[in-house]
Amino acid sequence: MTVALVAGLSGCAGEPTRLPLDSTRAETLQRLGPPTATYALADGGERLQYSRAPAGFEVNNVDLDKGGRVVSIRQELDEGLFGDTIEPGVWRVPDVLRTYGRPSEITRVTSFDGGVWTWRYKWHNTIRLLYVYVDPQGVVDHYNVGDDLTFERRIR
Repeated sequence: MTVALVAGLSGCAGEPTRLPLDSTRAETLQRLGPPTATYALADGGERLQYSRAPAGFEVNNVDLDKGGRVVSIRQELDEGLFGDTIEPGVWRVPDVLRTYGRPSEITRVTSFDGGVWTWRYKWHNTIRLLYVYVDPQGVVDHYNVGDDLTFERRIR
């Protein structure tokens, strides 16, 4: 019983969405550990990215201001955000990485001259896929979403 309680509490400590706003960079690293990636932000701040990819379903971005304090925390792999976040024709590879981190895979399809970057996420407890189409010049052409049928194929 005690082991389960300790394990449960330690899991909360590493959950980015439970980090208090205005935490310092040092407090953030102490609670969450090292990020999977860091990015400089245009306003002089820094993004600490905590990705659970390729096997997980979340990418949490913790944004720090110039003074090193947490100003926002956002779980990016949310289907309700894609239309307001992804900017086809404007975004380049660094924008994709700064928002979603490394994809779980990059593939090619015959109907598009470029790479198709893929991330898994959950939407209403259904495993879904985000596909971002990046042209040969590194510009996002478009994106779409679909169901991940990998697990369904295995159980049939």
